[in-house]
Amino acid sequence: MAKYCIGIDTGGTYTDGVLLDTETRKIVHRVKEATTHHDLGIGVGRTLTSLLGEDISPGDVQRLAVSTTLATNAIVEGRGARVGLFVFGYVRHFKLPIIANIFLKGGHKITGEEDEPIDIEGLVDTIQGLKDEVDSYAVCGAMAIKNPAHELVAEEAISMLDPKPVFCSHKVSDHPGMRARAATACLHAKLMPLMVGFLSSIQLSMLKTKISCPVTIICGNGKGASLDQAVERAAITMASGPAATARFGCTAGEPTALIVDVGGTTTDVCMIRDGQPVLNNEGCLIGQWQTHVEAIDMYTAGGGGDSHVICSPENQVALQTSRVQPLSMTTNLPDPSAWLGCGLKNAIVMPVTGLDDQTIADDEILTRLQQSPATLQTLAEETSFSGILLEKHLEQLVYQQQVQMAGFTPTDALHVQGKLNIGNADQARAAAEILAAALNLDVDSFCARVISETEKTIETIILDYLGRKIWDDAQAAPFLNRRNNELFSVDFAVKIPIIGIGAAARSFLPGVAKNLQTTVRFPDYYEVGNAIGAALIGMEEAHL
Repeated sequence: MAKYCIGIDTGGTYTDGVLLDTETRKIVHRVKEATTHHDLGIGVGRTLTSLLGEDISPGDVQRLAVSTTLATNAIVEGRGARVGLFVFGYVRHFKLPIIANIFLKGGHKITGEEDEPIDIEGLVDTIQGLKDEVDSYAVCGAMAIKNPAHELVAEEAISMLDPKPVFCSHKVSDHPGMRARAATACLHAKLMPLMVGFLSSIQLSMLKTKISCPVTIICGNGKGASLDQAVERAAITMASGPAATARFGCTAGEPTALIVDVGGTTTDVCMIRDGQPVLNNEGCLIGQWQTHVEAIDMYTAGGGGDSHVICSPENQVALQTSRVQPLSMTTNLPDPSAWLGCGLKNAIVMPVTGLDDQTIADDEILTRLQQSPATLQTLAEETSFSGILLEKHLEQLVYQQQVQMAGFTPTDALHVQGKLNIGNADQARAAAEILAAALNLDVDSFCARVISETEKTIETIILDYLGRKIWDDAQAAPFLNRRNNELFSVDFAVKIPIIGIGAAARSFLPGVAKNLQTTVRFPDYYEVGNAIGAALIGMEEAHL
């Protein structure tokens, strides 16, 4: 009987899944399901059901491997548990983006000898006033990697006063740097509840589909972890998606190459050298968080097939990093001629069905949308929200899948050009005609400009990644951002090939490769490459 491994990747737009024969390594089934952000397990469950179909027995699945952007997205979006950090020792004070940063006496010397007794009274007093404000704790002592006694004492004292999770820095990092070691402990504390929820939903999906195999969670360093390990050290899943990307890129047969994953929301770039993924030995940098979490050397930035195209009356076409629902992929869309235009008319906000009456009544935007879909301009005029407050509130409602925001995207431009045919091309064309007219362009020229802007965005992401390997951040950013100016322009010739991954990659990367004077290849099944990479890592970890 054939045996199988399932690989799943939960991206910002789609949840991809593949069913691999463990003996032949051949793809038996592959699927794409919409990512359900309010409950990622729903998308995972649909993917599992689609992969099994009617011809595969759940008992024949030997391994489920999952890569996810849950951890990275949570940090970038400022979500996760409320964390209180205790730091012991004479160190320069630093601040991390958490609820509380508390510095107390204590810590050890580089020899492991106690530098000063731990301030237990200060710790106890602080916890009494803090325990109602936080969901978890992180503890970091000076030279705890030599002697963790004070961290262990603090962990025990906190647990006696407040039965919430406590993460000690010496258990998650062996580096001496205090700030990065504290950040690593804080990230584990911040992400643990999110990971518990996600992994619980995976287990529930497995029960519903009667799959009972072991589960491997892909870590940022390209290795696998068990469910328990992913909960106890949630931050190890940082760069989980790019790690799966890199593993799939290794199957292309290029010894050294750039692996570029173009998704709907972001573009991820990493590198393989001598046929192996390149690791960042200093630890991954996620937003404001420099950590000691071992991970693939990667760079992620907003820009993909579903990025929002913004038009201005000054004959400008720009690509925002935020994602919207492509008009070609939106059902029950109001006639674009009734609402679409430049400025605050660039997107339509639509209610979703199934919300309970209390949820609607508690939110002014949701209440207004029960009347009809509305543009940002209409919402600003008819509610108390406007400007940045309106944008942030809509971001939260979109994330919670309580509203749907649709606008023109590169995906729509591809439909108009006839290069993509998975949605409603007529809706995309109607919208393109309106925006093109507003800019005094014909439709073909407008769509070509949208594609060009998308290619430039991806090109800049690639150059940002490569530039930071040659220069430091302070040198690379201004140079790359001004490589085309009023006095001169700079062209780049990338010396290594590009391996394209992701459903949108074939539409944009050939133009990017041409601009960068290099080549691009698309391995078989590149559209679901991350899910394949996850499955390969899972099989290698299980020695299947």
